[in-house]
Amino acid sequence: MSATTQEQQGQRSATEERVRKVWAEVFVDKDLSKASEWWSDDSTDEFLALGLTARGATELTAFFRELFDAVPDIEMRIEHIVADDTTRHAVLQWHFTGTTNGKPFQGIEPPAGKRLDLRGCDVFQLDEDGRVLTNTIYYDGAEFARQIGMLPPRDSALDRSMVAGFNAVTRLRTKLNR
Repeated sequence: MSATTQEQQGQRSATEERVRKVWAEVFVDKDLSKASEWWSDDSTDEFLALGLTARGATELTAFFRELFDAVPDIEMRIEHIVADDTTRHAVLQWHFTGTTNGKPFQGIEPPAGKRLDLRGCDVFQLDEDGRVLTNTIYYDGAEFARQIGMLPPRDSALDRSMVAGFNAVTRLRTKLNR
């Protein structure tokens, strides 16, 4: 039965149910006490926008504690899931909102009170025990940087000036390399 047919009939695959459970406990309840039930020592999460790979329950727990400390009112809502029990893969689209409180996150110290509103996608593969084997996380890192004030707002005068300056330097380097 296809994922669409299952969803239309109100049924969910075991893979989707497991991913929803992990998501609810981590992002809704913010409960990291069961980390070893969700991740093994072999689990790998790749946060592509950050250039970060977290391995195992200990590193992943530390990552999420830091995130929750920096954005205490975080809300991560599931928009859509497509899952397959044969391969134990699930693709989950999400919507993240929250407000920074000034505490550091991944070495960045955003000012307090910056409102975050991001959308992204996680691609999970579960192991035989239903724990996350791999997860690749996709979201717009430049948009995150804009929202915390690390980059200028999109299409602002400063943004257009930065692009123009970058393009001028690229043209100059191209000419010099000829």
